[in-house]
Amino acid sequence: MTTGPHYHGHRERVRARLRNDPAALPDYEVLELLLGHVLLRRDTKPLAKELLTRFGSLRGVLDARPSELLAVKGFGPAMLDFWSLLREVMARYVETPAREREVLGSPQAVAEMARVRLAASPHEEVWVALLDTQNRLMAWERASRGTVNASAVYPREILELALRHKAASIILVHNHPGGNPSPSAGDIEITRQLELSAKAIGLRLLDHVIVTDDACYSLKDDGLI
Repeated sequence: MTTGPHYHGHRERVRARLRNDPAALPDYEVLELLLGHVLLRRDTKPLAKELLTRFGSLRGVLDARPSELLAVKGFGPAMLDFWSLLREVMARYVETPAREREVLGSPQAVAEMARVRLAASPHEEVWVALLDTQNRLMAWERASRGTVNASAVYPREILELALRHKAASIILVHNHPGGNPSPSAGDIEITRQLELSAKAIGLRLLDHVIVTDDACYSLKDDGLI
């Protein structure tokens, strides 16, 4: 009598516990099941434990950069594609309330949208939240993608986006992959330029928010807008 690989029985037992009480699964078993959707014919428990050891937590694994993930033995391109899809689902889930025109009442609300989307990005990206007169989101768009420590921001392009969507105000957002949310001199200068240019055509720059994997900085809260 032939039997399947030993991990098939283990995986089915984990799935049974998932069906019974998902919250009771330890992080490594949650990760095992995720990995198993791509690595169908492999025991994913060792890889799950290696990822958690290397990145410290489930959040750390999900937020890891592509190059860091690919450096882990057994985490290949197909797995990375699945991870990118998973992160996109997470980002769109977090963005849903804002996209459904809820009021964006604080920098933290915008920062959370940006953090989930940009946490794994190895380079700076600039995103723009375009709002109506009641601070409801009209559009959430990437304005530019740069390098590991710089991204070009052109006020004219930002304002063209705002005019195209007939927005009343703007929140500028960008990430610092290095982990320090403090603004550079260039960040402060481009904020001033954009604020003046927006005011000249009747638009408001409500804030410029800088995000990292686990922090955010609001130029408005610090009195720079």
